[in-house]
Amino acid sequence: MAHHPRSIVPSRRTPLSGSQRTLATAQLVSAIGDGAYYTSSALYFTRIVGLSPTRLGLGLAVAWAIGSVAGVPLGHLADRRGPRGTAAVLAFVTAAVVASFLVVDDFLPFLVAACLYATAQSGLGAARQALVGGLVPEGERTAALARLQATLNAGLAVGAALGGVALTVGTRAAFLAAFTLTALGFLATGLILLRLPAVLPAVLPAIVAAGGAAGGSAVDGAAARKGRDGGFAVLADRRYAIVTLVNTVLLLRMPLLSLVIPLWIADRAPQLGWLGSALFVLNTVGVTLFQVRTARAVTGLPSAARAVRQAGAVLLASCAVFALSAAPVPVWAMAALLVGGAVLQVFGEMKQSAGSWQIAFDLAPADRLGQYQGFFGTGVAVARTAGPLLLTTLLLDGGGPGWLVLGALFLAAGCAMGPAVRYAERDRSSWLTPAPATAAAPLAPTG
Repeated sequence: MAHHPRSIVPSRRTPLSGSQRTLATAQLVSAIGDGAYYTSSALYFTRIVGLSPTRLGLGLAVAWAIGSVAGVPLGHLADRRGPRGTAAVLAFVTAAVVASFLVVDDFLPFLVAACLYATAQSGLGAARQALVGGLVPEGERTAALARLQATLNAGLAVGAALGGVALTVGTRAAFLAAFTLTALGFLATGLILLRLPAVLPAVLPAIVAAGGAAGGSAVDGAAARKGRDGGFAVLADRRYAIVTLVNTVLLLRMPLLSLVIPLWIADRAPQLGWLGSALFVLNTVGVTLFQVRTARAVTGLPSAARAVRQAGAVLLASCAVFALSAAPVPVWAMAALLVGGAVLQVFGEMKQSAGSWQIAFDLAPADRLGQYQGFFGTGVAVARTAGPLLLTTLLLDGGGPGWLVLGALFLAAGCAMGPAVRYAERDRSSWLTPAPATAAAPLAPTG
């Protein structure tokens, strides 16, 4: 079994390095733009552009399906060309695509722009993760990602408030102002990322290490090409695919607060319509305040798998509380149940996030962080694509029993993560490390 040294998570008072502060600033700026976009985009495209909700949903499903495929090649590009430049370029592309939404007036241009947006976002996520891997010491990555996640939620809250202003005003000019804010946010993000220290393409250290291990002799041509070009090794890594699949099941929690709960409230207690937004704010504030503290318990693969298992149990409890709200209870009781379920959900979300970050990095080879993070990130795109249809059918039609089925699915995935991680970790160092030499280039004697 590959050995992974125990990570040391810095305390909450440990000062951030300059690079981590810059990463956090970039995260905050882009998240403000994202919050404004996510809050206002659906009504902009339906009310202002004139798309039907069905066509809007179809376009977004197609876009995120394409985006889920794009993460691996764009992550591979970050490995080969360097994650800093790749992330900055993809931030600029996102800004340009959002700006193009200002002139979209029909379904086909919308579909093209949405596909480009989802592709750039998926690639940017992979490149950012690779950038964290290149700039943050191994033992500090989960803590750094927790800080970035807290920053992300703070930015989303600010952006959502600004997007809410556009929704309240309701004019075309107000919506265009929100989109302009998003485009400028990603433009600024790209410029901020360029201020980070340059990170060498991840494949170069592998080639140097291979040459050094051979005592300065010529590295076998095939091994050198493998180190230089990398290839989409993650697509052949069945063990990592299993871990990614398990994590994807847990990510089905994502559409709950943004889509399912508001529809659930509208169907069962229309007078509580305001509560859907309040629960979303509760989730955002909870992650902002407590994600870093929650991540401190994750210090390696065993504790990461344990955190994910605990997340599965907490998400089951959350679903059970939501299921109780299907019973004929007074409005105040239903409100209390929904708040209780949302509190449990945010706790489970933070546990699952912290564990999955550690797992995604520790099981990825150092010279292919970009493509591996891109592959792991496909779970988000799959949850965004398939989650709405699956969950609305299961929960809105299935009621309380549907919630219990979903909770059991979360628990099963949480319990499966530990065995999946142990299977993926088994003998990993022997087949993920690039071969340093062959019989034609024997290892130099040591000692």
